[in-house]
Amino acid sequence: MTLGHAPPDISPLPRNPLSKDPTSKDSTARSPTPDLEPITPASVPGSRRRSVPRWLRRTVGPLLLLLAWQVLSATGVLHEDILASPGTIARAAGDLIADGTLPAAMGVSLQRVAVGLLLGGVIGISLALVSGLSRLGEDLVDATVQMLRTVPWVGLIPLFIIWLGIGEAPKIALIALGVAFHLYLNVYAGIRGVDEQLIEAGQSLGLGRWGLIRHVVLPGALPGAMTGLRYSLATAWLALVFGESINADAGIGFLMNQAREFFRTDVIVVCLVVYAFLGLLADAVVRTLERLLLQWRPTFTGQ
Repeated sequence: MTLGHAPPDISPLPRNPLSKDPTSKDSTARSPTPDLEPITPASVPGSRRRSVPRWLRRTVGPLLLLLAWQVLSATGVLHEDILASPGTIARAAGDLIADGTLPAAMGVSLQRVAVGLLLGGVIGISLALVSGLSRLGEDLVDATVQMLRTVPWVGLIPLFIIWLGIGEAPKIALIALGVAFHLYLNVYAGIRGVDEQLIEAGQSLGLGRWGLIRHVVLPGALPGAMTGLRYSLATAWLALVFGESINADAGIGFLMNQAREFFRTDVIVVCLVVYAFLGLLADAVVRTLERLLLQWRPTFTGQ
């Protein structure tokens, strides 16, 4: 018997237990993989809410408050002598606009705020530059300003009346004082908060002292200045309320004092709404300035 070569081993390779046999019943019975549904903006959670304009979403809360106010007034829960209804206030506002009383008062008040804001801004920013850019200036200015800002500026009204009389000067001085402190603190903090590495980078590029101030320090302090301007505008309207209580014969505060004498809550609320509207308008102006002046910031998200 002749010995031949052994036949080659043709047994199948061991199958991976995790793999699927294409001929198995499980694979034939399995349904094909369904197509994935494409992701659309409507399928993303919260996308429908974001599709609504932001200004429209922000009006929901005030409208609900206005509706509750009207319901309470109509049902008698909120008496007219305590707080007038929105309808009564709207009619009072229409009458004040029709006879020109409200526009004239707004013009006088806006003029006082503008002059006080300009005067206080020049004083506050100038002192912040002197104190922030120089150690000698800080020694001479900062301690004095920090001491004066702790004094309640509303308590200075009697002194302003004695020094400046009862005309427009004490009202404007009160606004300017409140504005100056806010701008000083924020501009000073912005100057001293500039990154030291930016200063070193500017020096390595050959910038001198004034070049660093112009191209590095002042742009770096601009966000703080915008914050100070926002606080200053809010303080300016607050100071206006107190200032127009000093023997005023015109302005929104004068209308409020007259309405208080005759228990006209509708006129008082109209004046308060005007103050709020002017405050929102001023804040919108500051936001616009931020979009224009602070676009170089990497963290800027305005649109």
